[in-house]
Amino acid sequence: ILVSFSLLSLTTGAVMYLQGYPNGGILLTLGLNLTASGMGLWFRDVITEGTYEGHHTKQVQKGLIIGLVLFIISEVFAFFSVFWAFFHSSLSPAIEIGGVWPPLGITPLDPFSIPLLNTFLLLSSGAFVTYGHHALIAGDRKGAIFGTLITIILAIVFTVLQYIEYNEAGFTIADSVFGTVFFASTGLHGLHVIVGTIFITVGFIRILNYHLTDTHHIGHESGILYW
Repeated sequence: ILVSFSLLSLTTGAVMYLQGYPNGGILLTLGLNLTASGMGLWFRDVITEGTYEGHHTKQVQKGLIIGLVLFIISEVFAFFSVFWAFFHSSLSPAIEIGGVWPPLGITPLDPFSIPLLNTFLLLSSGAFVTYGHHALIAGDRKGAIFGTLITIILAIVFTVLQYIEYNEAGFTIADSVFGTVFFASTGLHGLHVIVGTIFITVGFIRILNYHLTDTHHIGHESGILYW
């Protein structure tokens, strides 16, 4: 219930803030803080139940995985909607945007600069987190720590580079459908990376604290699947 109302405040505050309504930023900040607090309390309870109280039986782990899979499916459809908007506008540009893509007056970013580098960083991070996962299963503690730590570093570098890319963009989210689709898609993806970074960081801290074993690491595995 707490997280539901927090998310309602977060989304409502975001819309109000973007539309210039008074106190939209306050509601957005409140919703963000409440959502983060709810997530922190939930993670704390799940870790306590699984690590110290022994409640994560095979059946409970199966339920957690099903919940994660359903969540990832919702993410897939969120990205699908953004790609639908992109292809709908780019494959058959409307006369309102000049009948061309990109629209008249829009100078797109060079895809072979920061976007290409960020793609390489993400693919590399996926390889390292997979290495860390297999090392954890094999009982290689040093390998698990190394693989997970490199993944977190690459994720942080990705986020910093995307911030730089946003500053270099010669258009905003209000500039035609191009700007809207660009910032909606990359912003959604950036948010996905930030959440995934937090997810994997929690797993990394738990590895350091000897919470995870080669057969019992459902939380960390969930973060890897999300990544």
